[in-house]
Amino acid sequence: MRLASDALVAFLAVACAQALAQEPSVRILVQSSPLAGFRYHAAAQVWDELRVGDALELRPEPENPHDANAVSVCWRGRKLGYLPRRENAAVSWSLQRGQQLNARISRLAQHANPARRLELEVYAE
Repeated sequence: MRLASDALVAFLAVACAQALAQEPSVRILVQSSPLAGFRYHAAAQVWDELRVGDALELRPEPENPHDANAVSVCWRGRKLGYLPRRENAAVSWSLQRGQQLNARISRLAQHANPARRLELEVYAE
């Protein structure tokens, strides 16, 4: 019986050491924003497929005629909308300079106001 418990302790010690030796994953929240332009792009069409936690792609659009800091938000290759104009300058600047930023859906809600249906988080890892 003692051999079994010693083997278990040794196994747990090795597993803990391996877990501690791995690089920790740190995620820094850059911003949390609602999705702008929900009704003008594909968000309404794919609404039933979206899930909290889904990865989103951020694409700067410096040639956008309405906003030089425009950052489109895409899900599986489909444009859902944009980061709000009042909150996009820092993200646009970072992306245009090669900074790797990630985004994910943080909240989905059936709301009468389309601007309050999808919220996303932008973060650096």
